[in-house]
Amino acid sequence: MLIPLLRISSAYLSKNLNTFETLFEAFERQLNYFIDIKIKGNVIVEKIWAQNMPVPFLSLLIDDCIANATDYNAGGARYNTSYIQGVGLGSITDNLTAIRKHVYEDGLIDIKELLFALSSNYEGYEDLRYKLIYETPKWGNNNDYADRHAVMVFNSFYKAVDGCPTYRYGVFRINTLPTTNHVYFGSKIGTMPDGRKTFEPISEGISPAQGADRKGPTGVILSCAKINHIKTGGTLLNLKFSPSFFNTDESLDKLVSLILSYFKLDGYHIQFNVVSAKTLRDAQLHPEKYRDLIVRVAEYSDYFNDLGEALQNEIIRRTEHESM
Repeated sequence: MLIPLLRISSAYLSKNLNTFETLFEAFERQLNYFIDIKIKGNVIVEKIWAQNMPVPFLSLLIDDCIANATDYNAGGARYNTSYIQGVGLGSITDNLTAIRKHVYEDGLIDIKELLFALSSNYEGYEDLRYKLIYETPKWGNNNDYADRHAVMVFNSFYKAVDGCPTYRYGVFRINTLPTTNHVYFGSKIGTMPDGRKTFEPISEGISPAQGADRKGPTGVILSCAKINHIKTGGTLLNLKFSPSFFNTDESLDKLVSLILSYFKLDGYHIQFNVVSAKTLRDAQLHPEKYRDLIVRVAEYSDYFNDLGEALQNEIIRRTEHESM
């Protein structure tokens, strides 16, 4: 979902888009263009699999494949939904918020200056970057000014994908379960208007950008509850707690209440790391001392030592909550 915004900002933001509304309309056009390519590509792949990659043993275990005398990959199953995966909701929300506030509404940043700052990876533009990071509302703090952009992007993504036909006689739906793709995509994406520098990871799942949430876990779940999880095939939310948070039984009760509250708000999924950034940094320096250290990555857990350095750093940078 980030690519359309980046193409707009780098190609013709300073020339053609005089209001935030025209910017977002251009973003939606680019989003629809990329989604169309993605869906057509997926259909081609599904056709190749259907014609050349039968899975007879799997088909034996899936409802209706035998009754339909059709392989699973060819559409024999009762349900044939395919998913288009969304990546970087928190990052794109913060980018749109920064542009709307500082360029279009407050007029404190000239768009040409912003584009120069992006092209230089913020070298020589430290004050501007400070404003974008610390003086801009961010996703994950229950701030309606920022969170409305997440809802806008989510709805546009849903509208572009939902119901498009697959090759296997099903339809496409959306999810935001990108596991560790946010690290890979970040390694291919340049500087962004939210203050993120070149090639750093973007936000993962529907979680806030690393370090952007400053109103505690409650602020995070209230922001995340503003999108319609029921329209998805799944969402991914990570939270990190300091081990000191769990020193009392009261803290455990608070965590239970947090989880129950999120699901009552129709949240789909939430998971936790309970480890300090200090411990993780020490594990990077002395991996031999932490061979049994397991962390929650995305939809799975893994040994910290087995993760790449970029993914280790991304987990370290996640906000470490010490209270609720």
